Amino acid sequence: MCGIAGKFNYKDQKAVPQSLIEKMCEKMAYRGPDDHGEYVQGPVGLGQRRLSIIDLSEKGHQPMATADAGLWIVFNGEIYNFLELRKDLIKKGYSFKSDTDTEVILYLYREYGEECLQHLRGMFAFAIWDTDTSSLFLARDPIGKKPLFYYTDGESLIFASEIKSILEDTSVTRQINYEAFYDYFKYQYIPDPKTIYKNIFKLKPGHCLKCTKNGIKEKEYWDVSFKEDSSCSIEQAKEQFLEILTESVKLRMISDVPLGAFLSGGIDSSGIVALMAGLQDHPVTTCSIGFDSEVYDEIRFARIVADLYHTDHNEFTVKNKAEQILKDLAFHFDEPFADSSAVPTYYVCKLAREKVTVALSGDGGDENFAGYEKYYIDDIENRIRNKFPGWMRKSLIHSLAKILSPWNASIMRKGHTLLNTLSFDSDYGFYLTNTQFEQSLWDRVINQEISRNIGDYDPFSVTRAYYNKADTDNHLSKILYTDLKSYLPGDILVKVDRMSMAHSLEVRAPILDKNVIAFAASLPARLKYRQGEKKYIMKQAFAKVLPDSILYRKKMGFSVPLDDWFRGELKELASSTLFSAESGLGNFFNMEEIKRIWETHQSEKRNYSDVLWSFLMFELWYKQFMA
Repeated sequence: MCGIAGKFNYKDQKAVPQSLIEKMCEKMAYRGPDDHGEYVQGPVGLGQRRLSIIDLSEKGHQPMATADAGLWIVFNGEIYNFLELRKDLIKKGYSFKSDTDTEVILYLYREYGEECLQHLRGMFAFAIWDTDTSSLFLARDPIGKKPLFYYTDGESLIFASEIKSILEDTSVTRQINYEAFYDYFKYQYIPDPKTIYKNIFKLKPGHCLKCTKNGIKEKEYWDVSFKEDSSCSIEQAKEQFLEILTESVKLRMISDVPLGAFLSGGIDSSGIVALMAGLQDHPVTTCSIGFDSEVYDEIRFARIVADLYHTDHNEFTVKNKAEQILKDLAFHFDEPFADSSAVPTYYVCKLAREKVTVALSGDGGDENFAGYEKYYIDDIENRIRNKFPGWMRKSLIHSLAKILSPWNASIMRKGHTLLNTLSFDSDYGFYLTNTQFEQSLWDRVINQEISRNIGDYDPFSVTRAYYNKADTDNHLSKILYTDLKSYLPGDILVKVDRMSMAHSLEVRAPILDKNVIAFAASLPARLKYRQGEKKYIMKQAFAKVLPDSILYRKKMGFSVPLDDWFRGELKELASSTLFSAESGLGNFFNMEEIKRIWETHQSEKRNYSDVLWSFLMFELWYKQFMA
């Protein structure tokens, strides 16, 4: 696991200063504390910070070149099938000086060019400089586990694993992208390919990019199909799932450094730990995070699995800890990010790094197998929605929703939310389920000048594009595809990458292997969500290795007690941050309206914790990067 960076002056061919590459890499030294290196030759410069996982010797040093120095690479990630690929390349006449997966990518690129991406199984972001063609090739893994950002002004291409490294180049201007700004407050993260900055972009998952003197060309090299295999029975699906996932777990247990697992007590992480225990002859090192609140604390469930498989179990309770790390969160995310589960993720990564260098996680189970509560809610809404003709939903039901809108009572608000969602078609209804900032509230708080800068942009366009792109007519499959393409890489994987790298920890996600994703997508929707039961096929398959107390307990998620925090431990910090004379929020919002939101939350008339958290994280980012 590493951090990579570089610059290519593709138009004027001006020389890249080595000092710039060094500064870009130093800015994210925590991503790779074990080694660093630079390659600078005329108009191109590449740099890397290394966290040594495979082949700990100096032979793994990057930037790495082919024997003839025709190709140079900087690479972040792990290729899990590299040993198999290496054997095939040796048969073709290639020889290797190291035991790294990095060198395998180099010669795979020489053999297949851009098609090398079809052979890779893993998480990756890499850049390859071809001295013969004077071209720079960038690629990001299919589902977006590893980040890759780039900036272009029509003259140069600057790339890095983190935005803060790109900002080290003084030619990069820090201008806000107002569409991304709007996306952030709606989704609480910024979907690919946008960032909060104009002219800085995320290379989308499953995409690659080639830059030559003629410019930049980006294309998609991987997508997932939701065309169902209707012949697959429940028994066949159970066996295939366990076989494919076990192989995926086994591949991710290859490491030259200590390895363990996150254990939340949920189905996904518990299943991964169970499979790991069956693949090694010593106890699995497991790490769990809890809260000083029974409503949010999952440690008791994690202990059931830890005891069942006799793991080397480690726990940490988050108690009055959020305030201590808020500035760190803003620093590591580089742009506004308001998923509050970043707090426990930060601490579980910190705990894990004290024990291991690599940890396996259960990420991807919810998106692949319909595990979120929102899928259940969406199903109920659609059942009701389908009982009414379109004209009735868009007139009568919408009118009823407006009547309930002004009421503050909880039951009235829930009624308004439900009726409002039902008045729209199913794709827009799912968008409303996915967003956190009510439109009426947004219209009250947004500064009119900023509203004009946003123009007629609609954040719904993000989810609508993916919903319509899915190659299926099944609504559940369409929203699973949408989450795989937006919420998963834009929120969940960003959170895990930044919080793990903050502690120089590598996290591997077996359920996000592209073979597992393809298998899950091919299953009939009824095997993932069955008569109100989420993750149906996972529960059936994991019944062999997990007790019912884990399989059928209520899903809690990695949630935090935000509403209490804003009335307790975070109250003073949040108030002084949001409402100080130097607050950047005043440049964008009506502060009197934000004060009303704050006071309403403090009086416990309404829970505005998610909205307040989004304001707080925006302000902390703004202070560090824009003030």
